[in-house]
Amino acid sequence: MTDCGCDKAKAELEEYLHNELCSTDAEDIREHLAGCVDCESELHVGRVLTEAVQRACRETAPGDLRDQVLLKIRTIQATH
Repeated sequence: MTDCGCDKAKAELEEYLHNELCSTDAEDIREHLAGCVDCESELHVGRVLTEAVQRACRETAPGDLRDQVLLKIRTIQATH
């Protein structure tokens, strides 16, 4: 176990958020975050953004809007 430092923590933050790191790297970053206010703040921003994107991906357009967009796409495709 080593202190990974801010550069490594910030470079691997997204993978850390998505649980895509090996356990050793994840533990190094977890320990670094526990003692670094700046990197912990970056983690918070990353979590907020990840949650916002996940919420946005669950939303769907109203049926009539979807139908209008698809009709417009088909009309454009038919003329090209």
